[in-house]
Amino acid sequence: MKIALVDDEQNYLDEMTRLVCDFGRQHCCHMETVPFLNAEAFLETFGDGGFSAVFMDIYMDGMDGVAAAQKIRSTDSRCILVFLTSSTDFMPDAFSCHAFEYITKPFSPQRIFKVLGDILEVLPPLQKYIEIGNGRKTVQIFLDEIFFVITDAHYLDFTLSNGKIIRCRMTMPQFAGLTGGDSRFLTINKGITVNADYILEFEDNCCVLENGARLPIRVRDRLKIEQAARDYNFRKIRERQAHFARHLEQNDIRERR
Repeated sequence: MKIALVDDEQNYLDEMTRLVCDFGRQHCCHMETVPFLNAEAFLETFGDGGFSAVFMDIYMDGMDGVAAAQKIRSTDSRCILVFLTSSTDFMPDAFSCHAFEYITKPFSPQRIFKVLGDILEVLPPLQKYIEIGNGRKTVQIFLDEIFFVITDAHYLDFTLSNGKIIRCRMTMPQFAGLTGGDSRFLTINKGITVNADYILEFEDNCCVLENGARLPIRVRDRLKIEQAARDYNFRKIRERQAHFARHLEQNDIRERR
């Protein structure tokens, strides 16, 4: 999620940057913030689709936030707009720009986290990632990139969608903890976990993945494993349908405002 922060007070830009980054770490999703000290500088770089969301102060030197929002809406009707201000006087004008939310200063971390969580509900799902140790480095791996994970003694070997293998000293339970128990990862055998998004088929007691890998499944649990894969795909379809319904509902709410 790429977020523009527009405020003529540096302390609020710094605080918002910190809170957005904290939120991203807690939810294992990449959050990029771009700060601007005035609306004019922001509008010079703003383009249709350039930002997922804009947190805009209203009272600023030069162009105020409502005027800037009106220019945003002249080219982009989809960008999520959140106003930050010390007064509620401009609330009617703010919502006439189809604002997503209106946050009064001083704001609490809980209030910002709540709004960011609401934004996640109406945006397409973000890519989640984990951080693992690889040698002396810490690397970030998007969960979408992981095809499968195999235990080797006290290590895990992560096979990624680009064919690269990353080795990390870690256990499977530790990996599951990092993902937050993400349901796409299915244990098909002792020490073997696969990403259900990449399962092509089950054949001859093997799980066949889209990259051609054939991994042995636990024979006595074959039916349970296949059912778990079907259940995951069914939930994914339902979640996409629910996300689309929420998106339509939020659009309707903004239009009525």
